[in-house]
Amino acid sequence: MRPWPLLFMLALAGCQTVPSTLPVAEPPPAAACRWPAAAEPPGEILRRAVVALEDDGFLIRHTATAPALVSAERTRILPGYGSRYDDWERRGVFGGIGLGGGSGGIGGGVMIGFGGVGSLTRDATQLERVSLLVSGSEVRVSRDLQIIDWRGELVETRSASTEAFCSDLHRAMRAGSAP
Repeated sequence: MRPWPLLFMLALAGCQTVPSTLPVAEPPPAAACRWPAAAEPPGEILRRAVVALEDDGFLIRHTATAPALVSAERTRILPGYGSRYDDWERRGVFGGIGLGGGSGGIGGGVMIGFGGVGSLTRDATQLERVSLLVSGSEVRVSRDLQIIDWRGELVETRSASTEAFCSDLHRAMRAGSAP
């Protein structure tokens, strides 16, 4: 056997190795996103979580009793966000400035029914998802944010399990103890 195919196979075998670390949430969830479940039954914790999330404007997407899980989401428009990297509206349709402007020239005109109405249709949407899991004697909360531009493309996504959000949710769940 010739030695060069063996070298080629060894080089390709190096491409098939597993990663040195598995993906992790960045930034990591805050410590306030985990708390003891106390002596309450999981069903009561779920009920309080549903009430607290709905009061905060979330739409409940899924609940399950085994495992005790609540998934919710809410959306909001981000006025003026648009697509930060999209320069479509900075040039005229035919180049330059304005509708008919050439390179360096100035033109003007009115566009009807083409491309929407500026920032009214070009605002991005923020999608916020929250999951609450009662696991044994512990409650865990995870939250992530996605920003979707006006074309429906994912612009940004990140973990948002912050101290402030989880503390507020925990406080709202404790305040809702009376049925």
